[in-house]
Amino acid sequence: MADDSGIARPYAEAVFELARDANQLSHWSGLLHAAAHVVSDGAIRRLIDTPNTDIGTLVELVIDVSREASVDAIADPVQFSNLLRLLAENGRLTVLPKVAELFDKLKADVENTVNVLLTAAEPVDDETQASISAALKRRFGREINLHFQLDENLIGGARLQADDLVIDGSVRTGLQKLASALIN
Repeated sequence: MADDSGIARPYAEAVFELARDANQLSHWSGLLHAAAHVVSDGAIRRLIDTPNTDIGTLVELVIDVSREASVDAIADPVQFSNLLRLLAENGRLTVLPKVAELFDKLKADVENTVNVLLTAAEPVDDETQASISAALKRRFGREINLHFQLDENLIGGARLQADDLVIDGSVRTGLQKLASALIN
């Protein structure tokens, strides 16, 4: 899969400026993620890829489903519609997930936060998550937004991802490293 960062960055920056000026960073983040989820759906993706799909209808479909998926009401539906229409007209609706990701990075920089994904093979209790958050806060010197994801394929252990930093203490990765060392 190609990295769409170069294509998505100008859109993310423009929406970020708009959202920051309107003091609606969290609102737009939720909206972008809802729309990104919609365009990632297989059926919607096929509509996007169909050459004769009516752009207006497609944009309205994405707006309607995003509105239902988003917790907040769309504060300025015209701006959101304009963004989606612009992406659709330029054949860029499929980069919406990357736009949402880049938007969140800009938002985190302004808010002095780091989004961290903790992936573990077993559920992690609240006390342990708080301890991990505190240690990461000391390391990064920023507030930590810790999100937990269960992945039984890890076999055991855990994996932390904060932006480009990955700390992988999973049993699966350990076994893969061992197998690679034995082969080489």
